[in-house]
Amino acid sequence: MTLNDTLHRLLLDNLTTATILLDGDLRLEYMNPAAEMLLAVSGQRSHGQFISELFTESPEALSSLRQAVEHAHPFTKREAMLTALNGQTLTVDYAVTPILSLGQTLLLLEVHPRDRLLRITKEEAQLSKQETTKMLVRGLAHEIKNPLGGIRGAAQLLARELPEESLKDYTNVIIEEADRLRNLVDRMLGSNKLPSLAMTNVHEVLERVSSLIEAECQGSITLVRDYDPSIPDVLIDREQMIQAVLNIVRNAMQALAGQSDLRLGRISLRTRTLRQFTIGHVRHRLVVKVEIIDNGPGIPAELQETIFYPMVSGRPDGTGLGLAITQNIISQHQGLIECESHPGHTVFSIFLPLEQGAS
Repeated sequence: MTLNDTLHRLLLDNLTTATILLDGDLRLEYMNPAAEMLLAVSGQRSHGQFISELFTESPEALSSLRQAVEHAHPFTKREAMLTALNGQTLTVDYAVTPILSLGQTLLLLEVHPRDRLLRITKEEAQLSKQETTKMLVRGLAHEIKNPLGGIRGAAQLLARELPEESLKDYTNVIIEEADRLRNLVDRMLGSNKLPSLAMTNVHEVLERVSSLIEAECQGSITLVRDYDPSIPDVLIDREQMIQAVLNIVRNAMQALAGQSDLRLGRISLRTRTLRQFTIGHVRHRLVVKVEIIDNGPGIPAELQETIFYPMVSGRPDGTGLGLAITQNIISQHQGLIECESHPGHTVFSIFLPLEQGAS
């Protein structure tokens, strides 16, 4: 292999665009790591396989590829629906370019996942909303805490001047309510303490949460573990991450407790790794994905866009702070949290970079 060949291979291997090269019989010659990640297959093991063994589309699409080989005619297809070998359905745009090499026509496929682009846009909007909410809450907290301090101080001074001890019951109510409101505001703001980072096995965090939940539910809910044991340790604050995951799992437990048949309640904890994953504006080589899945009634559609805001809750007795605190913890670790929900299936996904810790 010449220096130019090595350089070309290096460039293709580091492209974020999924790139696939097929021979004239539509068999795989090469795919870059981005294509391997998209289709969840190994390029080395799949070498020489027919295209339908990598993913399936409509018979018309296969006919278009054969015509592109025969007539050297490039084409582009928008919003194509591909089904990968693992059963996942992908919405993609792809461009097909015939290339003449050594007397034969090869096909170069450049695949752009539409659902991934839409998800990045959604992530950016979510992060922007989170920053706006933080600014709003901090401003509101400042305006609330200042007069609360004055009210509490005035109540203390008044208590000293009261002629009868029994009258202090009223000033004590004022002081206690002022303290309660101050504590509520502090919880809305979240912890000012910086994460205490250490290399931690993420499954140790999940097992700690599992033991707490199993003690609370006393066997009324089934906990399912689906771990990837090959995941390396990640640089996190163990106690904060336990709190973040516990808030989600406890919400799931409470949602399941509202169902008539508790025996059917199930919470699954699943871990996987993802390669070349983008969080915000940063593309990470490797991230760990933690999923908390329950088969409860689901989150009401009108709340799904706002569940990470403070004071938003689907329960009459809820404070609406648990998920806001969880999101703050995850963002401190340069991570991302997402939620998808419909009746019978709710998934909270936490993404944490494996190659670096919190900032």
